[in-house]
Amino acid sequence: MKIVQVEEQAVPIKSDIRNAFIDFSKMNVSVVAVKTDVIKNGKPVVGYGFNSNGRYAPSGLLRERFIPRLLEASKQEITSDDGANLDPFKIWSILMTGEKPGGHGERSVAVGVIDMAIWDAVAKIEEKPLYQLLAERYREGSADSSVFVYAAGGYYQPGKGLDALQQEMRTYLDSGYSVVKMKIGGSSIEEDIQRIEAVIEVTGDPGKLAVDANGRFDLDEAIAYAKALEPYGLFWYEEAGDPLDYALQNTLSRYYSHPMATGENLFSMQDARNLISYGGMRPDRDYLQFDCALSYGLVEYMRTLDMLEANGWSSRRCIPHGGHQMSLNIAAGLGLGGNESYPGVFEPFGGFADDYPVKNGYVQLPEVPGIGFEAKNNLYTLLRSVLQ
Repeated sequence: MKIVQVEEQAVPIKSDIRNAFIDFSKMNVSVVAVKTDVIKNGKPVVGYGFNSNGRYAPSGLLRERFIPRLLEASKQEITSDDGANLDPFKIWSILMTGEKPGGHGERSVAVGVIDMAIWDAVAKIEEKPLYQLLAERYREGSADSSVFVYAAGGYYQPGKGLDALQQEMRTYLDSGYSVVKMKIGGSSIEEDIQRIEAVIEVTGDPGKLAVDANGRFDLDEAIAYAKALEPYGLFWYEEAGDPLDYALQNTLSRYYSHPMATGENLFSMQDARNLISYGGMRPDRDYLQFDCALSYGLVEYMRTLDMLEANGWSSRRCIPHGGHQMSLNIAAGLGLGGNESYPGVFEPFGGFADDYPVKNGYVQLPEVPGIGFEAKNNLYTLLRSVLQ
């Protein structure tokens, strides 16, 4: 077998929403289609991938470096030993040939996009859902039947007051979610506390609300918010400071006793190891949010999971950022603690399969070969256009 075509396209997901650090008025993502010569059900197998929101489309890197390396590789360099399928680990090594270690930049995103497409193709060639394939290969066949998901929203938006924020959160709860998340750090601490209390009125329980500062705070601000948030007992306090400021995160853990979360902007196993080594993260309560689509893909993510296990962390403490079907498959197949969700935001990339509603905070996955994009009609329609 061989790869016969690889195409990339940048697609806008712009919106007037903002978090504490950036707005999404010019946000886009890269979509990649990897076409093989393997025929299933009368059609060539095509694997699809894209990057998560928050990082822009790495089109130049894909077109100038990573796609050419993939197409120039020999069959033996990219396939399993028996030649029957693609080998994601071999392909990862091909993609990273000539790349110096460290200083990830956006190349981790570019590799993650291709990696997603490769895994989609691998599972389609084996005619299995990706989560089933992962469970069989790496978890003795045990896949979770459903995955915990929380609704990420509560963005700042022009003209959006407390009433609109409350209505948004009611909509999420009415849709089946049990935990919701909102942004903080984009206004004063006094205004944010008003917003938090308004949402708690809707959830009825502070433990059903998570807050996310998107790395906005310096140490003094992070501590001030920690002291203000401490009495509530929230689901978590997320990414208070710069993601690489492990000293800030470590210090913050002395001021905040409830769960914290971070990691969505760390892009390698080594980054993750530094976080748990020096960031004061607590394996009994805190959460890790590494997103494979932004961090060199599932190949690197599995290295991170191995490292975490060796250091006493359960995979159940991992709840990936991104809100897409790739992370959902990983959560079900490798036994993670859940997955993010973006109801009605960043479409068509966010969200899960059609006709699989969230119930009591959990969602099931379809029995569709690959990642399951074909079970999400508006997304699959867009993905197919990349090869046309």
